[in-house]
Amino acid sequence: QVKLVESGGSLVQPGGSLRLSCAASGFTFSSATMSWYRQGSGKKREFVAAIFTPTGATNYAEAMRGRATISSDNAKNTVYLEMNTLKPEDAAVYYCYAQDDYGAEYWGQGTQVTVSS
Repeated sequence: QVKLVESGGSLVQPGGSLRLSCAASGFTFSSATMSWYRQGSGKKREFVAAIFTPTGATNYAEAMRGRATISSDNAKNTVYLEMNTLKPEDAAVYYCYAQDDYGAEYWGQGTQVTVSS
């Protein structure tokens, strides 16, 4: 079965940094598009970043451009999201999302990021 397990969410201070991980299984990770989305309290789920694992090509939401780096370790079937200069508006549940080479879509359960002093 397909499984996406996020980890790394925690409480950080404004201006701080954080690294999230998403461990994937049950599909061919090295042929997939892996993404991060987030949903703040009372807000819609929004796109954060994506990586096309076969080539490493990336895409970022404007709000995170220059402050986030998405990467993949295909040998470990894991995608990462490194964020810095965190702002209160970055607080959200961060979700891992996968689209495999057949077009099937999968979501993780999310990991909580809190940004507060």
